[in-house]
Amino acid sequence: MDAYKTHGAFSWSELSTTDPQAALAFYGALFGWTSADMDMGTGAYHVVKVGDTSVGGVMGMPPGAPAGMPPAWGVYVTVDDADTTVARCTELGGKVLAGPMDIPKVGRFAVLQDPQGAVFNVIAYVGE
Repeated sequence: MDAYKTHGAFSWSELSTTDPQAALAFYGALFGWTSADMDMGTGAYHVVKVGDTSVGGVMGMPPGAPAGMPPAWGVYVTVDDADTTVARCTELGGKVLAGPMDIPKVGRFAVLQDPQGAVFNVIAYVGE
């Protein structure tokens, strides 16, 4: 199974934190992760890797984050179409917290909340 092409598969994990460098040092020492930096237009984004495989990312708190928001890991679930999934989420009683919006050269994503309050991200990756 290719998690980046399979609807419903968990495909990415991402840490939003107040101190990305400290987080990278901690997780690097804990798990042996390495990282590669890329500019996402809102500041540095650190792609974390296990060997040569990219498995997630670490970034500073997102623009507009509420004051005092604690660092947190977020998950991405692959979908065939982000806009369709957003519409279906609201039909089922969920909420749209952000998006859908595009990440250039990556895909289209949205931040959603299920009816019980759990927050998750969905993403339709750009085809190769």
